[in-house]
Amino acid sequence: MKKENRHQVILHNVSIHNRVLLSDLSQLLNVSIDTVRRDVVELHTQGKLKKVHGGAVANGFQFKQNVSNDEIYAAECKHGIADKALKLIKNDQVILISGGTTNLELVKRLPLKLRATFFTPSLPIALELMSHPTVEVILIGGKLSKDSQVSMGGYAINMLADIKADLCFLGTGYMDISNGLTEFDWEVVQIKKAMIRSSKNVISLTISEKLNSHQKYKICQLQEINTLITELDGDHELLTPYKRMINTIL
Repeated sequence: MKKENRHQVILHNVSIHNRVLLSDLSQLLNVSIDTVRRDVVELHTQGKLKKVHGGAVANGFQFKQNVSNDEIYAAECKHGIADKALKLIKNDQVILISGGTTNLELVKRLPLKLRATFFTPSLPIALELMSHPTVEVILIGGKLSKDSQVSMGGYAINMLADIKADLCFLGTGYMDISNGLTEFDWEVVQIKKAMIRSSKNVISLTISEKLNSHQKYKICQLQEINTLITELDGDHELLTPYKRMINTIL
């Protein structure tokens, strides 16, 4: 595969999943780790992604003020998902929300008069919520990952154990029928597991391109998700197998 084509594949996968591993890209492209590393360094130099230890992160995934829609992959799809999710939020709820660009679109769209309490381990989500006039924002503390920009570790998990949220909006990296929700970051998996345990209703927000993909570490079975929200119409054929395992699909 020519370098230009490899770059297109790398950028596409980084855009879909926000964070990718060099080892996964190497396997996908059937080239050496060194080749992928050189490709990622070149794309980083060109400003098309950010190189991090062992992988790469999408530009739109990095927190900064005034991110344009051009920097957010599938922005219109994520806007549609956020609009569907908004209908589930009521006044006076306690809400857990993880990180991710789709969840960020959700909190940007919260009604100005909403009264609710939001707990989050995500620094970008917390900072965005801080601008809302009538919601209380509680940041789940702990060691902050520079790559995922979320708190993790034992302190964060212990804090989550004292919460029973009405809703949990769970950012989704990878999902398929056999493996459920998965991720490649073990510590992020532990935080998401704790969030599920601390919630009455778990809502997975994801663009459809993340469906039918999986990673190394399991977060939960699909049956542990109460609602799946994508940009697709609920009766789309791609969602048919998921309907047998998830109660509500929007």
